[in-house]
Amino acid sequence: MDLDVFVTAHSAEWDRLETLLGRKRRLTGTEADELVTLYQRTTTHLSLLLSSAPDPTLTTRLTSLVARARSTVTGARKASWRDTARFFTTAFPAAVYRLRHWWIPTAILSTVVAALIGWWIAAHPEVQAAIGAPEDLRAMTRPGGQYETYYSSHPAASFAAQVWTNNAQAVALCLVLGAFAGLPVLWILFQNMLNLGAGIGLMSSAGRLDTFLGLILPHGLLELTAVFVAAGIGLRLGWTLIDPGPRTRRTALAEEGRSALGVAIGLAAVLFISGALEGFVTPSGLPTWARIGIGITAELAFLLYVYVLGGRAVRAGATGDVDLSDREATLPTAA
Repeated sequence: MDLDVFVTAHSAEWDRLETLLGRKRRLTGTEADELVTLYQRTTTHLSLLLSSAPDPTLTTRLTSLVARARSTVTGARKASWRDTARFFTTAFPAAVYRLRHWWIPTAILSTVVAALIGWWIAAHPEVQAAIGAPEDLRAMTRPGGQYETYYSSHPAASFAAQVWTNNAQAVALCLVLGAFAGLPVLWILFQNMLNLGAGIGLMSSAGRLDTFLGLILPHGLLELTAVFVAAGIGLRLGWTLIDPGPRTRRTALAEEGRSALGVAIGLAAVLFISGALEGFVTPSGLPTWARIGIGITAELAFLLYVYVLGGRAVRAGATGDVDLSDREATLPTAA
């Protein structure tokens, strides 16, 4: 491409587009049609320039023109309560449902790992000795010990906020670090299962597994489900980097990344509920069966929410990605 000839041939169109974009008054119908036509042509020009003769100065100018024109053509869009409702009734459950084949196996395998770690610790006194001194372990597992007082050691509201913050960070790390081939996600998941397995093993060796489950299940079912969902979707994001399928790697990562970001926002709300259960229900004076029943009810409600609303949304074509109109415009590819 002869850059000078290219600029001479099209500079008048770019100048005209810039003039229309700079108009303070409302454009007439004819001017609006002209702006759309010039926007489309300039987008093609930018694509040709990038693929044939990239010039930093000209590329910067055309990129700015295309961005401004697209904003004018599509119009500024403000978020509304309708968008929030659509997110929680369609986008979020659709993303979780669509990727269930990743997070459900993650949940099953992780639970098995935690159970095996718990059995290993409970069945081997030498492993318990490696974890801590006998008097320290007794202080943790005895009635009124650290495992029990942990949930009532702080005021319920501040404890719930602290729990929500910690869990939200873990979920966000799983989703963000999934882009690194998923390996950091596996480490975060293993750390969580190691902590859970240690609690199971130590309390089981003290003959108090029922007490431990009574403390964990009211909030832990929903909390762990959120972690499993985040880990599964993080692993899916990592696999997209390896195998993007029929999409280009950039397009696949962009689509799955936007979906993962939406899941992170939705899971923050789920973890708020589990944090409230951990702060107010787990340490409450309710009977164990009542506390566990509340935890099971919250878990079933979440699963029904995902499978009913999410399944319906996916069958209608939703993927959990943002609307097409809100995505970045894709430049046409020059032949």
